[in-house]
Amino acid sequence: MIRSLWAPAAGLLLTLALVGFFLVVRPLDRLTEGVPPREALVVEASRLRPDGIELVLRADGAAPVRIAQVQVDGAYWRFVQEPPGALARLGTVRLFLPYPWQQGATHHLRLVSATGATFDHTIEVAIATPPLTAATLGLYGLVGLAIGVVPVAIGLLGWPLLRRLSQDGLGFVLSLTLGLLAFLFLDTFAEALAAAARLPAALRGEAVVWLATLLVALALFASGRRGGTVPEAASLAFFVALGIGLHNLGEGLAVGAALATGEAALASFLVAGFTLHNVSEGLGIAAPLVRERPSFAFFSGLALLAGLPAIVGSWAGAFVATPLPVTLCFVAAAGAILQVMVELAAWLVRSETSTSGAGLRLAHLAGFALGLAVMYATGLWTAV
Repeated sequence: MIRSLWAPAAGLLLTLALVGFFLVVRPLDRLTEGVPPREALVVEASRLRPDGIELVLRADGAAPVRIAQVQVDGAYWRFVQEPPGALARLGTVRLFLPYPWQQGATHHLRLVSATGATFDHTIEVAIATPPLTAATLGLYGLVGLAIGVVPVAIGLLGWPLLRRLSQDGLGFVLSLTLGLLAFLFLDTFAEALAAAARLPAALRGEAVVWLATLLVALALFASGRRGGTVPEAASLAFFVALGIGLHNLGEGLAVGAALATGEAALASFLVAGFTLHNVSEGLGIAAPLVRERPSFAFFSGLALLAGLPAIVGSWAGAFVATPLPVTLCFVAAAGAILQVMVELAAWLVRSETSTSGAGLRLAHLAGFALGLAVMYATGLWTAV
């Protein structure tokens, strides 16, 4: 046994020694002598307080970045950095400038490093960041309630009608649910890629989105099938609600961010669109339960699981949203929806084969297409 482990252990040690040699001795440095180190800086967020401007910065280059000067609208301005000192690779700091910004105006900022490198950032429309108070949290919470819990609960009210469906009708509704989820998956995945594009290049955001989405889906797939069982009926409805809830977290982020930046008209359109959108999602959650008799408490739990994340998202979008957590939220949602799609499709195939042996039919394709069409049509309200 020991002899069989000797060769792999030696190979591992040799690999670590080789990596350590290049990191510690750095023999390749002589090839770049005289070349200035590459500095890069990303402004992840800007917040406008009554007493000035706050920036969240992240270093993105190979070399540390030390902020030496800051210009606002062409004039140099004093600033306070927390924590002080140079930003190491992928390090973050907060920069505060006691600058008298003007409501509704455009402000151009230029950050100058100790080596003279410059990094520009523009605040297109200066709007005060909402204060973190109980009243503000309550208002944003009501918005999340309106786009999350309420429409999902309304959609779940369609469960008694779904129970009257024949086996063919049930197959149609399950296929429609698959169409709803497919649209949500594509929409969520696209949002994840868009958020990842704002990440520092060193984080390899696009690759992270693809890999993390698959990992989340596989983890949920393994969780749902632990013990050799497959999720059906109530357990499948739970996973549908979980996936939709994570998606609604992203919807809350969009509304909260729109309100925080003063785009009330956009936020109103988003609230209207997401409300219509999520009624159909409630029907999708109810579809796996048409042959069951769940309790009112179970239905309430599903509505909260699918809807409450919209409230959390509206808070995060207004007060703490930066590209990295936003990307992770959308990735988690995309992975959860992908897992639900696989399980729901498998259940549909099993149920159709066990009853009629006919497999998938034209009615399933029609239901799938209708699900896509419904989500696309209601999603037009948010395309502003």
